[in-house]
Amino acid sequence: MITVNGKPSELDAGTTVAALLAALEVPAEGRGVAVAVDAEVVPRGQWETHVVADGAQVEVVTAVQGG
Repeated sequence: MITVNGKPSELDAGTTVAALLAALEVPAEGRGVAVAVDAEVVPRGQWETHVVADGAQVEVVTAVQGG
């Protein structure tokens, strides 16, 4: 099981970061998105190839503008 932002996910182990973001409907092509897998930031250039293993803890952070 993959945990995303502290909650169990329906996503299968072996998915890529890019596929995970697509499943979460997070606009990966946009700015202000960061992903960490097991407390290590995954560079944007590796999202298409970085595979998320079973038991991984994933944090997806999006920057929002406001005041």
